[in-house]
Amino acid sequence: MIINSYIKTTPPAHGRGIRLAVLQDTGPAGTTDAIRHNLDRLESAAGIALGFGAQLISFPELYLSGYAVPPDRLYALAMSPGDETLSEVAAIAREKGIGIVCPYPERAEVAGETRYYDAIALFGPDGSLLKNYRKTHLWGPDEKKIWTPGYLYPEEGPALTVHAINGFPVGLLNCYEAEFPELTRRLALEGAKLVIIPTAADESTRLSTGEWTSPAYPDIAKTLIPAHAWENGLFVCYSNRCQGETLDSEPVGRYLGNSVIANPHGEPMVAAKNEPTLLIADCIPSDYGPTHPENTDYLKDRRPELY
Repeated sequence: MIINSYIKTTPPAHGRGIRLAVLQDTGPAGTTDAIRHNLDRLESAAGIALGFGAQLISFPELYLSGYAVPPDRLYALAMSPGDETLSEVAAIAREKGIGIVCPYPERAEVAGETRYYDAIALFGPDGSLLKNYRKTHLWGPDEKKIWTPGYLYPEEGPALTVHAINGFPVGLLNCYEAEFPELTRRLALEGAKLVIIPTAADESTRLSTGEWTSPAYPDIAKTLIPAHAWENGLFVCYSNRCQGETLDSEPVGRYLGNSVIANPHGEPMVAAKNEPTLLIADCIPSDYGPTHPENTDYLKDRRPELY
């Protein structure tokens, strides 16, 4: 595993920032053995990140189950936040004292029906579940066939909320949602200083029809991710898979391996190539001055009554 870091001698103090780690990885999908493998990798990566002083670590979209998995397999593997698997993730966070962003397939009873969500669990360093985020903007026909969009029902509560890790405000989005500027802006208006976006942006994945997607997914790590960081004055993390994904030893996905952490000046602090990598960066707002003369501030200068 490659380790790519942009860090200071000591981690950020409480409330001043956060030392963020991102695991970009490859591996098996779609079986209970795959979940076990991915849990073990999660624990190992969290331990390595902790050794570098990381206070929070993120993983790719649908990390536990794998992304390019047929619906029947995903439904069989789907879990709830209180289930054994996610309880194990919570225990890892608590035992190591590190926050964890863990994407997974969720099964939940909502509005009187069993529904399935492309979800992300955010655990604090004490193991508490701070947020169970459900993807709201689904991509392509397969996702729309497999998953229910999050937050259609009042009982689910608000979607775009901000939560403190190391006293630092963090928001979550999921993959395709990185391409809707309104979502990152909404989190910025809610006070987020870091937006974490797990993804499964691919070169090609096998659809439920057996066909492969084409062309490759756009590399927004070089365009939209730094732009959203710049226009909102915050840090944005894009947390992707790399290389190939296998189901029953057969290839089902090839991913871009373009994970990145961008700073409020719209610059990449650390970025991965298409290989297993652990990115680590200190996200400290005070390290970045104004981007314009006269302390221009996009958020303060908005005129929302016009739009």
